[in-house]
Amino acid sequence: MLEACIFATILCGFFGIILKKNLVMKIISMDVMSTGVIAYYVLVASRNGLFTPIVSSVKNGAYADPVPQAVILTAIVIGFSIQALMLVGVMKLARDNPTLESNEIEKNNTP
Repeated sequence: MLEACIFATILCGFFGIILKKNLVMKIISMDVMSTGVIAYYVLVASRNGLFTPIVSSVKNGAYADPVPQAVILTAIVIGFSIQALMLVGVMKLARDNPTLESNEIEKNNTP
């Protein structure tokens, strides 16, 4: 059930990127899709075990792998920086164009 909810989140973000014409909505859709991918990665990584390998009172238990946790933390930081960079690009486009609709921007900038 949890996998289906995560997959639905990824699909909502994907279809938002494809179907929305507003650039800010495309950025938000990309963030939703990224959040779904990160949630799926966390779900897959947590199946091995739930105990930390350093501080745990459980002996010979199934430990959680710390490498996916580090990768996820890096993915969150990179996703945030990419989102901020895209928002700055949209702000630059907003100075020259009265709208943020991608169709209108393409019409205005086509020779």
